[in-house]
Amino acid sequence: MDKTFEYLSGLIWGEYVLIPLLAFTGIYLTLGLRAFTWRRLGEALRALWHGRLAMTGEKGEIPPFQALMTAMSATIGTGNIAGVATAIFAGGPGAVFWMWIIAIFGMATKYSEAVLAVKYREQDELGHYVGGPMYYIKNGLGDNWRWLGMLFAVFGTVAAFGIGNLVQSNTVADVMHATFDIPQFITGGIIAILAGVVILGGIRRIGEVASKLVPFMAVAYVLVALVIIIANFMQIPAVIVLIVESAFTGTAATGGFAGATVWAAIRFGVARGIFSNEAGLGSAPIAHAAARTRDPVRQGMIAMLGTFIDTLVLCTMTAFVILLTGAWSSGHNGAELSSLAFNTGLPGLGGPLVALALAIFAFTTILGWSYYGERCAEFVFGVHAILPYRICWIAVIMVGALIHKISIVWNFSDLLNGLMAIPNLIALLLLSPVVFALTREYRRNGDG
Repeated sequence: MDKTFEYLSGLIWGEYVLIPLLAFTGIYLTLGLRAFTWRRLGEALRALWHGRLAMTGEKGEIPPFQALMTAMSATIGTGNIAGVATAIFAGGPGAVFWMWIIAIFGMATKYSEAVLAVKYREQDELGHYVGGPMYYIKNGLGDNWRWLGMLFAVFGTVAAFGIGNLVQSNTVADVMHATFDIPQFITGGIIAILAGVVILGGIRRIGEVASKLVPFMAVAYVLVALVIIIANFMQIPAVIVLIVESAFTGTAATGGFAGATVWAAIRFGVARGIFSNEAGLGSAPIAHAAARTRDPVRQGMIAMLGTFIDTLVLCTMTAFVILLTGAWSSGHNGAELSSLAFNTGLPGLGGPLVALALAIFAFTTILGWSYYGERCAEFVFGVHAILPYRICWIAVIMVGALIHKISIVWNFSDLLNGLMAIPNLIALLLLSPVVFALTREYRRNGDG
């Protein structure tokens, strides 16, 4: 099964399918928007600050700030710790460069997703505002394309259990066992109970919890990483050179590192970058569609900050710690590699800190992705599927915690991520004129 998932994942993420499609979409949208997402970064930060509280009477479920925090709760997870380490282990230091590239252009992708999500959202039978790729495909492209939206929703319903559930609980259970000798079933049980309390309360409770946990954990993680980076400040130029050179020349074997080609750096850098920031995956716009706002463009600007913060800040912090401490050539992989790096930089403290950060990151990811999968299941089966999906989601957390072969989980997640992304990217390209028109109107009105 592991070999099958690995083979199929390799096809999807190969040089002829998803990587060129992701790159083309991000570059095309960035150029079509005339680098709007780069030039308006400051304005996006101001919009985020003002979006902490929505104006009375705005349509939606949660304030714009909570929508971003819900989206980021799903993106800030094992990808920022274990995913970065896996990318470096498999692709060498050059993978970090390609993570940066996909994130820089991915900001336009994430922006466009959120713009369309707000533009084409609708109310379900329960009166809740719902949206995402399946809805902007159905409402934006018309009934002839409904099959594409259904395809995305089916993939999303299943994929959520991989990227947002099995990977998260599995990684946390392993790390907590290795660091604190806590049995995996106990970790899985605790996560399942805590997640159940929040998830059963719906998007508003998820938004409230995410808006408190996400900023705290992100700032705390950056501060700890900065302590190690500053302590090794003199080596930063050499690490930057290593990242850039390895991106174009590959990496020779050294220590326990087996070496990596240029293509390995590109493939694993892009794959793990998308796993982390989810730009192009179609997941984040599901959360942004619930925002209380009347302006798709303003919500799009808030959304693009998720990619910036996730990859260009948090993933970069992890990568620098791994490379500056020399842990990258140890032969270790995943969360174990990150833990070794932080423990090398902060002896006695780094390992436990990574374990705790990973546990919180993964917990919020489980919350965010439960909402994504639920909305996809609702699109396929109707509102009566919501409660059964939530119950099934909570039960699968225990399954993930008890899986022993992590490669199966990662390959399964990579495969399903790719299958989700393809329908979404097709829709983004077809609906790009709508995004460009809304953005021009926003600028023309003097708002941007």
